[in-house]
Amino acid sequence: MKVRQFLVIGAGRFGSALATTLFEMGHEVVVIDEREAAVEAVMERVTHAVIADATDEETLRKVGVANFDTVIVAIGHDLEANILATVAAKSIGAKHVVAKAISNLGARVLAKVGADEVIRPEHDMGRRLAQQLATPSIVDAFKLGDAHGVVEVEAGTKLTGTLAHLRLPNRFGVQVIAVNRGGNVDISPGADYQLEPGDRVVIIGSNDAIARFREHLST
Repeated sequence: MKVRQFLVIGAGRFGSALATTLFEMGHEVVVIDEREAAVEAVMERVTHAVIADATDEETLRKVGVANFDTVIVAIGHDLEANILATVAAKSIGAKHVVAKAISNLGARVLAKVGADEVIRPEHDMGRRLAQQLATPSIVDAFKLGDAHGVVEVEAGTKLTGTLAHLRLPNRFGVQVIAVNRGGNVDISPGADYQLEPGDRVVIIGSNDAIARFREHLST
């Protein structure tokens, strides 16, 4: 695994969870927050933690913001600080900035001031949970950019038989890219592969195609 370097700006619930998880995965993680208590709470579970104002360009320059693979601005409810930190990071050479937003307006502003990627964790998790509740057979799902996505489905009565018989590309425009059967994973299974109840089937397709597939499974 390639060890990557992350700078997390903001050690609130989201930022600290993100930072400590990345660190547990073996990556180098530096956290910045101007609140001493927030930094102390996370400092033993990341590579380095700094008490500083991350909206200040000089602070980010001293940290070496341009050396990180990704900078995550997770300041939370202070949109002004979020914008300032994003602008400061980009202006001094941050390679890739991911900014957290809590509203549509915030997301649009952050994108306009230079954020390479804008996320809305509560909004995105709410949509993801709604989709899973509406379609219980969907185990997990995530997007690939704006137009495509991947879903992991537990095979049931509507998803058993050979792939040739199921004709998923023709019927829905989706493609099976892997099957997990009891921990054994088959990558790119052929047309004669027989899906069985309980299989975990990983499917890729456009968002529209996946929506049609979800509807089929939920009826």
